[in-house]
Amino acid sequence: MSRIVRFHSLGDAEVLKIEDTAPAEPGPGEVRIRVQALGLNRAEALFRQGKYLETPRLPSRIGYEASGHVDKLGAGVENFKVGDYVATIPSFSQTQYGVYGDEAIVPARSLTRMPAHVSPAEAAAAWMQYLTAYGALVELGNLKKGQFVVVTAASSSVGLAAIQLIKDIGAISIATTRTQHKVEALLAAGADHVIVTGEENVAARILEITEKVGADFVFDSVAGPLVSELAKGCKLEAQIFIYGALSMETTAFPFRPALKKGLIVRGYTMFLITDDEERFERSKRYILERLENGVFKPVIAKVFTLDQIAESHKYLESNQQFGKIVVEVK
Repeated sequence: MSRIVRFHSLGDAEVLKIEDTAPAEPGPGEVRIRVQALGLNRAEALFRQGKYLETPRLPSRIGYEASGHVDKLGAGVENFKVGDYVATIPSFSQTQYGVYGDEAIVPARSLTRMPAHVSPAEAAAAWMQYLTAYGALVELGNLKKGQFVVVTAASSSVGLAAIQLIKDIGAISIATTRTQHKVEALLAAGADHVIVTGEENVAARILEITEKVGADFVFDSVAGPLVSELAKGCKLEAQIFIYGALSMETTAFPFRPALKKGLIVRGYTMFLITDDEERFERSKRYILERLENGVFKPVIAKVFTLDQIAESHKYLESNQQFGKIVVEVK
């Protein structure tokens, strides 16, 4: 028997249930993996609540990121073999696939082999964060050495991944956090500057740091009223990527600064990269190379067990974490 996580109704973390089931069989183009670790994402909490980009089909499996070993191949799969050490790349719909459990069926396209020195926890923590940051800043934004990037909610896994990516390129990161509590940790993680949004004038501090020129990029997962302040701190023709809505408040278009400065304000999800084969292949090469040489190193906030899946989601929604939350599967 296998243990999988499903939910039969929408709601809080308690709707997640561990169920015993017969092992599923991979279909054509699919692979079954034996899961060793799971990486948690805000998107999964929203999916569980019925607030994500797609609506669950109940009862529903859940989860984008897992690491483990190939257990069985479906018809037509030729680029993997049983025993391969792999991780899933979030490039599928949670209405069709979900990885929470000790086994998962996923499309072969969504798998990649992982370097042996990358631990299962790190492998499960890598792809959502680095791919999200890469897609906006490199693939779409064409970030260059010496440019300034404001990273909001910088203590999140994606925020920390962005800081590592920015440093690797030779650009300059301006991290934001709500309180003083995480300032030192962000600086230790490689942020060049930190703005405490609950205590400082965000636009004024960005202009101070950039010597009145303004930021070249904003990589924003908060949205809401903060967007207008960020826009005031941007330079001419800066790009603002909004990829989340942690504030849960209405986001007004920053009309005046956008008009005055010719700002590019765009919504962004990682699927703009994974749904395009050329972009997807470039992103995999870029990230794997840096995981291999240690330039990219996932930051693990806390580790839970599969039996603690509900507790892990509660912790995810508490916003206490610094980095990625991982669930180990025994």
